Amino acid sequence: MNSGRLCWLDVRQGGTAKAAIIEEAIHAGIDGVVAGDPADLEGLPPSVRRVLLLTEEYSAADLGTADVVVVRSTTDRQKIAEEYPDLSTGMYVEIADAAGLETACAAARTERWTVLEFHDPTKIPLEIVIAAAAGASGNMVTVAADPAEAKIIFGVLELGSDGVLMAARAVGDATRLVRSASATTGSIELVELTVTATADIGSGERACVDTCAYLAKDEGMLVGSHSKGMVLCVSETHPLPYMATRPFRVNAGAIHSYTLSAEGRTRYLSELTAGSQLLAVGADGRTRLVPVGRVKIETRPLISVDFVAPNGQAVNLILQHDWHVRVLGPGAEVLNSTELRPGHKVLGHLPVADRHVGYPIDEFCIEQ
Repeated sequence: MNSGRLCWLDVRQGGTAKAAIIEEAIHAGIDGVVAGDPADLEGLPPSVRRVLLLTEEYSAADLGTADVVVVRSTTDRQKIAEEYPDLSTGMYVEIADAAGLETACAAARTERWTVLEFHDPTKIPLEIVIAAAAGASGNMVTVAADPAEAKIIFGVLELGSDGVLMAARAVGDATRLVRSASATTGSIELVELTVTATADIGSGERACVDTCAYLAKDEGMLVGSHSKGMVLCVSETHPLPYMATRPFRVNAGAIHSYTLSAEGRTRYLSELTAGSQLLAVGADGRTRLVPVGRVKIETRPLISVDFVAPNGQAVNLILQHDWHVRVLGPGAEVLNSTELRPGHKVLGHLPVADRHVGYPIDEFCIEQ
């Protein structure tokens, strides 16, 4: 199996909106259009794979401009391979019982293309097929009912299905499918911030964010008092002499602080709840979305740390005043917040846009 995330749009149920659906699919960046009539594949650009899905028994016929022909029996696949030796073929397998699952596993190991339709909502059979096909060179495309299920399918066993096939019934479905298939959140630019001052500011509420993910030793959250300047607070993955590590937790900072979530949106630490999505960031700038399992807000002594960015921009972070609360420096160096002194370097990020209800916006705004 490959590591791509293919989005195939089934236009067979498009009705009178079929032409508009196909047009939107092209602009949305759909990888493949699936049709039952070769005529629906005419005129598609080379960037879109033309997939012809034959639901009936194959007999000699014009397959049009199809790049891939998917059939339901090995006999039909063999016939097409003999008649069209240069045409790519695949198998459509429905999984409703153990026999179907066995057929799916065999197809995924041997076929160039395998399209899977599971009758039961559980994803355990898909896990089994993915495991059975590990190392195979073919591509597995799984039928999804909607973009939400597509996102789940892409994450099964962390590897996920190579692709998803979703029926389109209206304009907009293609765009929603492509968005669900975003493989990563990309990377983020980190800069070195220099500590200019620290100060004890008394007690206040701080938030510990417990995620539903194991965080790496060089991974944490970007947190800051202002939306245009944030510091990389490390997860509690590093040993302490008096307590166990909690590799799912970031002691993130005072409750007013910003952090980053999906699509570059900022969120206040105080508004994170179980089920929220936030951006985990590594010392090399890599990012991923992780779900929040719990947020602990408690009164603790606080320390305010001021920084300056290479461009002269001021950055502030308010943390719990305790030795075990840590930030990351260049090279993923772990720095205890209470030991920070002027001149120390930490990793941070400088978003360029101002914020309105967390969304980036180009407007006049002063934070101080």
